[in-house]
Amino acid sequence: MRIVSYNVNGIRAAIKKGLIDWLTEYPIDVFCVQETKATPEDIDLSLFTNLGYHVAWYPALKKGYSGVAVFSKIKPTLVTCGNGYEMSDYEGRVIRVDIGDLTIVNAYFPSGTSGDERQGYKYQWLDEFYVWIEALKKERPNIILAGDYNIAHCEIDIHDPKGNKKSSGFLPEERAWMDQFIGAGWIDSFRFKNPTATSAYSWWSQRFPSVRLNNKGWRIDYLCTSSALESKIKDAFILPMVKHSDHCPIVIELKK
Repeated sequence: MRIVSYNVNGIRAAIKKGLIDWLTEYPIDVFCVQETKATPEDIDLSLFTNLGYHVAWYPALKKGYSGVAVFSKIKPTLVTCGNGYEMSDYEGRVIRVDIGDLTIVNAYFPSGTSGDERQGYKYQWLDEFYVWIEALKKERPNIILAGDYNIAHCEIDIHDPKGNKKSSGFLPEERAWMDQFIGAGWIDSFRFKNPTATSAYSWWSQRFPSVRLNNKGWRIDYLCTSSALESKIKDAFILPMVKHSDHCPIVIELKK
């Protein structure tokens, strides 16, 4: 099973940049999208259903903002929108899809780059989400948590760790949350399969065109698995040459 996570930074814009052509050429069993910035009514869903996908979509209530979706070639046995926390659900940040005994959670973690208020909410969201995902893991041990976490965990995951030590997304408190998360038995699939890979990033700032060209990026997108799935991880990698967004797709392949 091939599962892909991709922050498309607006699914309508990504479609205009060739997303559907790429999906036609690159076989994916489960495609997890963050930051759709749209409702299902805003696009032609047949673009996806004609490729054999079942569509699960959770938009933000605010127009043109946030939102997550899961496109699956395998019909889900359960779809659940939200995690029960009011602000997170208002912003359309979490969707859960069960396929048999496998649970895939697709989440768009908040960014704190717009100021102290949102950084404060990011910490709140992280604490709330941790409680929720840990409780879910007890009920459903085989979980993949796909998403844009908006956190670069270690110095190896960011092009300039010294220059960004006070930047949202690489703050000590955020990295400590990742330590706690990984310490609770979650596996960062990319780092599990590529423990020493450097210059492996999934997001590049759009402020300067040269940033992506020179690969001055951050690895803030993850496909983490519960420890119960460790033996199933066949491969995990990043597709930096795919360019429909300021992020790129990340991939995990599971053994049968």
